[in-house]
Amino acid sequence: MKLGIVGTGMIAHLVGPNLAGWGYEVVAVAGTPQTMGEVEELADAWGVRGRYSDYRELVADPEVEAVYVAVPNFLHYAVSEAALDAGKDVICEKPLASGEDEAARIAELAKKRGRFLWEAMVTTRQPNYVALRRDLLPRIGDVKVVTVNYSQYSSRYDAFREGRVLPAFDPAKAGGAIMDLGIYTLSFVLGLFGEPLEARYAANIERGIDTSGVAYLRYDGFVATAICAKDCGAPSGALIQGTDGYILMDTPPNVCGKVVLHLNDGTQEVHDASHSLVWEGEFREFARQRRAGDFEACYRQLDQSVLVSRVQNEIRRAAGVIFPTDERN
Repeated sequence: MKLGIVGTGMIAHLVGPNLAGWGYEVVAVAGTPQTMGEVEELADAWGVRGRYSDYRELVADPEVEAVYVAVPNFLHYAVSEAALDAGKDVICEKPLASGEDEAARIAELAKKRGRFLWEAMVTTRQPNYVALRRDLLPRIGDVKVVTVNYSQYSSRYDAFREGRVLPAFDPAKAGGAIMDLGIYTLSFVLGLFGEPLEARYAANIERGIDTSGVAYLRYDGFVATAICAKDCGAPSGALIQGTDGYILMDTPPNVCGKVVLHLNDGTQEVHDASHSLVWEGEFREFARQRRAGDFEACYRQLDQSVLVSRVQNEIRRAAGVIFPTDERN
């Protein structure tokens, strides 16, 4: 698959060198006039011909078959829309959009155009997560309590405390803890249990943005908490407690590393089928679905992304974190 990458940030640097091994040929890179030095650097390193200072030029390139959207959150919708309108398939970094209305609109556009659109949500494509959902969860009886935590001190928080606002903590750029890390914890829970009956978000808010917080999700018969923090660090992982045992994962929910099943009768089983890189599963599956023309699987996952976006953004707004997209919709 011939891929164009829009964005020159850290994620492009991390993913780009591995794409050839996952079935992709990078044929174009786009940035902005201000980041053309980085575009040239990446293109030289990867042997890429197409070098653009505007994403609209990249999506118009006839050699590009699919577009990887790796730009700040607030630009996801515009770049994805342009790519879909140009007849390209899209794999977009999380979150799919800055709000649930945008997420719903871009999903409908993909279906209308008959194109593949993926949110690059690594959590639900990790082999250990799939095994947890399919094989382990049914063995712990009735679920009673679920806790998922992704707490990682952000180096950008230092700048934020000094008065400099980078996109990660900028409401105008759809930043904040729940949009960056909370999307993993919410996707983890909703991917297992679906839409909650009730959802709330208790956030620590500084200068209009959530730097950390706890989402409370109520289901029929149990409760879940989804913790996210960019202003402090702690061991991250997941614990699912049931009447017959529990499931423990001691890695962040984007990694979904080793999963251990503990049953009340003393049985303990370790499951670990991790990829060497967290992005491998999503890129391989996107390529597989595209080769197979498996729109059913793609759109099923897309509907799940729209659900997560709706829950995520409803509780964000209710907590008092407001984005420009909220006022436009």
